[in-house]
Amino acid sequence: MASILLQERLDDGILILTLNRPEAMNCFNSELLVALAEAVREADFDTGLRCLIITGAGGEAAQKAAFSTGADLRERRTMTQDQVRRFIFTIRNTFTAVEQVRMPAIAAINGFAFGGGLELALACDIRIASSKAIMGLTETSLAIIPGAGGTQRLPRIIGVAKAKELIFTARRIDAQTALEIGLVNLVVEPEQLIPAALEMAREIARNGPIGVAQAKFAINYGMEASLGVALPLESKAYEATIPTKDRMEALAAFAEKRKPVFKGE
Repeated sequence: MASILLQERLDDGILILTLNRPEAMNCFNSELLVALAEAVREADFDTGLRCLIITGAGGEAAQKAAFSTGADLRERRTMTQDQVRRFIFTIRNTFTAVEQVRMPAIAAINGFAFGGGLELALACDIRIASSKAIMGLTETSLAIIPGAGGTQRLPRIIGVAKAKELIFTARRIDAQTALEIGLVNLVVEPEQLIPAALEMAREIARNGPIGVAQAKFAINYGMEASLGVALPLESKAYEATIPTKDRMEALAAFAEKRKPVFKGE
């Protein structure tokens, strides 16, 4: 039986996680959520990893390709109110773990990304979308609200007014519109989605992993603080890179006119 979450680790420190419920458009049931949480937790402790890519199974060019269409509503119908609260707690914490994982995370949005599916993409650092992707926070059409971070992350990415418009209306938008409003970083043809994500990941992986991790930390936490707090936070993150072997390797490589070999030390 195929795994509900596929994991492919490449030699250059890139891990591809593929949500693998194509028959259910990769929606999140409890099993998939637990598998994703465990994979992200393990990745965070894997010092050999440089970048994470998350995508959905089903093929980029499939007629009904999906990144994820959110929570599994069939499973949700069988849950008690207490179980729903526990599920929301778990999905919110899992996506926060994606946001806070040490290395950059790239969402390769290969099709429909609705509700929790889009919330997962919002928790990633970079979003690359297939030109056929359709996305939206559609929860208000179901008489609920985004519960895995959507009401908080979307306005931070595209601005408060536009986020309110999209959430209040439960509107679905295409990839080009998502690009225009800053929701995604790049739009490519379906067959180029994973190659584009890998190209971005490899560009990141060539750099010093400690520096990249500290830059992510400074950006993520600095955005939540006043400038007076954020600038000293940046200084502390910089200081963490000073005693590293990688910094000395970068200086040596510059002097010797060669490419540096970073080890994350």
